[in-house]
Formats: sequence, structure tokens, C-alpha cells
Amino acid sequence: MRPGLFPSFFLSGFECSTFLWKDKGRRDLTAELQHCRHADEDYAMFRPLGIAVAREGIPWPLVDRSGDYDFSCIDPFLEAQRRHGMLPIWDLCHYGYPDDLDPHSDGFVDRFAAYARAAAHYVAERAHHGPLFFTPVNEPTFWGYMGGEWSWCAPFGKDAECRRRFTTMLARADIAAVKAIRADFPEARMVHIDPLIWVVPPRDRPDLAEAAQRESYDDAYIAWDIISGLKNPEYGGSPEIIDILGFNNYSFGQMEYREGGPHVALEPGDDRIRSVCDLVEEAWAKYKRPCIIAETSGRGQGRSHWLNDIASECLSAIRRGVDLHGICLFPAVDMTDWHTGEWLRMGLADTEPLPDGTLMRVPSRDYAETLRRWQCLLEDAGALDEDPYSDPIDLDRIADIAERHQLTADADWH
Repeated sequence: MRPGLFPSFFLSGFECSTFLWKDKGRRDLTAELQHCRHADEDYAMFRPLGIAVAREGIPWPLVDRSGDYDFSCIDPFLEAQRRHGMLPIWDLCHYGYPDDLDPHSDGFVDRFAAYARAAAHYVAERAHHGPLFFTPVNEPTFWGYMGGEWSWCAPFGKDAECRRRFTTMLARADIAAVKAIRADFPEARMVHIDPLIWVVPPRDRPDLAEAAQRESYDDAYIAWDIISGLKNPEYGGSPEIIDILGFNNYSFGQMEYREGGPHVALEPGDDRIRSVCDLVEEAWAKYKRPCIIAETSGRGQGRSHWLNDIASECLSAIRRGVDLHGICLFPAVDMTDWHTGEWLRMGLADTEPLPDGTLMRVPSRDYAETLRRWQCLLEDAGALDEDPYSDPIDLDRIADIAERHQLTADADWH
């Protein structure tokens, strides 16, 4: 048996952004989803689906009062995790930082490290499981674009240079947080998450091929390169710091380049699309660390089809030797488009507003049935007993199943 990192191959998680948004001020997506209010119900959906792991957020800008902390807002999550036997991966910074911080200062790094240490102590003292899992900074490279170049959220930068400086500071803060946590909890594991992307030039603009190539192979890896120590070793990164890679993959991650960005997603059937398996293998080969798909989902009626595609691609990557430990179906409960507020219908459960404003959870039957078929294909690799933490998944078994069924990669999203 080759034990995996987690007690189930399929994971899930909750949208928990706390960015300072361009036209709406500070936002708390956990509150907008009413996740605190529905914590028990939200976590109860996982075990019947064979899911034992969930990404969950701690809202740094809301709990940090200039170095004093109030973590009570996550108590409902801790209680629900304990009641339903769920292992959390704690996001410590999901696109938001306290209002009084300059993200380009050394004080940003020091303050985040102190907060991360305090957060780790809070959950460790109340946790029902082990080891501890954290994502220090969620998607630092993508956040670099959102906040450093596109000006969607704080710090509202507007050029590539600001983006690179901001991404570098996020990577430095991430490294400092890992070291602060492991000083007290040396066995803690870290999942470092960013999107898998592929950028191509417009068909009529071959002069943009170099810029597209740079985004695909250089800019997409800025944070991981620093955290792993491949670049800027003076910041203290290393393979042990980066630990576990989390690849986020959505259909819009393969794009046609636009000067000034954001780019335009490639449509299904475009002959420039690459297989997800190829992207996973390429990113994993650069760092050779254990990895997961940390976010993925389709939308609406496409959720089941997307799950079939992504599961096939991941098992194909395992056949190629990629050390892949799981797939996180994200989000567990639907989320809104950040720009329009439209519900995206991409969760394991959708939401339906009641007259009193309550967001009722409505599970997606087709999505759940498709997930159950994959669980059955993997036989008992995803089965949960009364103590799900006693038995990690057997990666050799999953690899054997992938080989037996001869699953292969392709670029067809239909």
C-alpha cells in the first residue's frame, strides 16, 4: 500500500474570499453564502458522497485587530467538522488582508506570519484530527493579477510591475507563515494553490506568441518558484516549504491572449486546447511534489460532464506517474460571480432564496450520481467508516484501477 495524504480521493470546499472589492468595499463571501448559519447542513452533505476533506477559510481581515485576534467566527465550522468527521484544509488568506496593512512592506510579511501562528494554535487546540493542513495564501499568482494588474481588488495595481511586486510579497508572506506554523507544529502540511493556465496568441497575431508563452511558462509560476526556492532563494523557500501543490483547473483557464488582459477563454473544440492531463503533468514535473486538483467544477448541466472529464484526466496523469492524491470539487455550495452577483450553479448544492432571505441548499442530483459512479469505479478507495482518519486512500490501488480501465487524456471538453 502507498498511502495517500487524505482519507478520501474526492475533496470539496467553500468559497471564502474576503477581498476589498473595486466597487463594493470589503466583502465576506462566507457571510454572503450564509455558510456560518448553515455550517452543520453544509458539512453533513459530504459523508454520503464519500468526501472526508474540505477546504475552509479563516478571514484574516476580519479576525485580526492589529495583532489581537478573535477567531470565534470559525467555531461553527470546527463544531461541524467534529460532528461529521471532516478533515479541514484551512485557508489562512483568501484574497483579503487587514485595512491598515501595506502589502508591499516588510510589516505585511511579519504580521501575516504572526497571524498564521495564532490561527494554527486556535484550530490545533480545538481540532479532532491530525495532522494539520493549511493553505497559507490562496492563489498568490492569480491574486497578483486581480489586485496588482487588473485592479479588481486591493491593492488596486494597474501594471505588470505592480503585479510582480505584489505576487512576490505574497510569496514571501507565505514562506514566513509556513515557518511560523512549523516552529510550533512541525508535522503540519501545507497545500500551495494556484491555477493551471494555458495562454495562446490570437490566430491573427503571431507577434503576441512570446507574450503568451511568457504567461504560460514564467508568470504562471512566479509564486511557486519563490516558495519552492527555485527563484529568489534569499526569501527562504524550499521544496519542504511548498510541500503539496494544489492545481486549480476550470475551463476558462485556457485562454487567448489579450493585451492588457484579462484574456478570453478558449471555446470547446478549439484545436489550441491542451489536455488537463498534460497541464498537470507539466506543472508537477517542475517541482516533483505531491499534488491535488485543489478546485474544479463545471456549471449547470455541465457539472456531471466536467467531472467525467476531470476524473479521467487525473487518473490518466496518475498512469503517467504523477503523484496526484485527490480531486477537490469546488465549491460545495454554489457561489456568485464576483462581478455580477449571479449565482453560478457550480456547486455540489445550489442555493434557492426563501422569502425570509434564507439561502436553502438544493443538492445537484446529477452531479451526486456522477460522483457516486466514480466512487464505485474506485471501489473502496473512497469508502468512509466511523473513523475516516484511520485509513488513508491507497494510491497504488487507484493507479491499478486507472491502468485496468486504460483511461487516457484528450482535449475534448464536449
